Amino acid sequence: MTPDLSSVTRIGVVGAGTMGSGIAQVAAVAGYDVSMRDIEREYVESGFETIEDSLGRLTDRGQLTEAQAGATLERITGTTDLADLADCDVLVEAALEDIDVKREIFGELDGIASDRAVLATNTSTLSITTIAAATDRPESVVGLHFMNPVPIMEGVEVVSGEKTAPETVEFAHAFAEDLGKETWESDDKPGFVSNRILMPWVNEGIRALDEGVATKEDIDRGMKLGTNVPMGPLELADHIGLDICLHATETLHEELGDRYTPAYLLKRKVEAGDLGKKTGEGFYTYD
Repeated sequence: MTPDLSSVTRIGVVGAGTMGSGIAQVAAVAGYDVSMRDIEREYVESGFETIEDSLGRLTDRGQLTEAQAGATLERITGTTDLADLADCDVLVEAALEDIDVKREIFGELDGIASDRAVLATNTSTLSITTIAAATDRPESVVGLHFMNPVPIMEGVEVVSGEKTAPETVEFAHAFAEDLGKETWESDDKPGFVSNRILMPWVNEGIRALDEGVATKEDIDRGMKLGTNVPMGPLELADHIGLDICLHATETLHEELGDRYTPAYLLKRKVEAGDLGKKTGEGFYTYD
């Protein structure tokens, strides 16, 4: 039985990286108690550092008060023990974008979570149905695809697997909206709505650079001025992470065919370790 949103008090987040820490932050800002888990204590501590930095920026901009930022941090506890999430009403997995890793996590969550808990995955490309099949409660498994950076981006993609119950989907929309997000819904098809359309756009921008269509600055400037997007494809790829873009594009290529073939320059950049903003070097250079 899906919990009533009014009865939900504690959120579990599996993964303390960029996405997991962001999800933990927005849930805590919304007033929920949060347990954030990762496999190593150093990853958990890094997640808290990310949250503190993010809250500091929001405070500097006047979007949160110092008191609100402090209260947010107090609502979040860190752990390396998955069993500490057993009393959570909603569990959101934000681990590596690897189907085997996610299925293992969901198998473990199935064994510890209450019968009423909703199990959500933040996957951006992988099958909700396949992930849910690792549990004995596929009707309670749903995709909650948050956008990066989670505290800033307004949208969440709700994805329904083959056996996801309608009430679970309805709950997912309501929960995301309670976190201050707006939602849209996708069926369980490769890439869903967002990455199915976004990744070819990014990939074609990289291919245009590699083929000498224009400079990187003019490719990004042309797309921003010509289509009114806030970032061009090369800027966005750096922001997302070139390794993540490559992995998503490879997944779509495997599922949907040659129209999603990764650009050679994208693969070369990843092999060189130039992953974008997080490494200081991608298509642009960062401090």
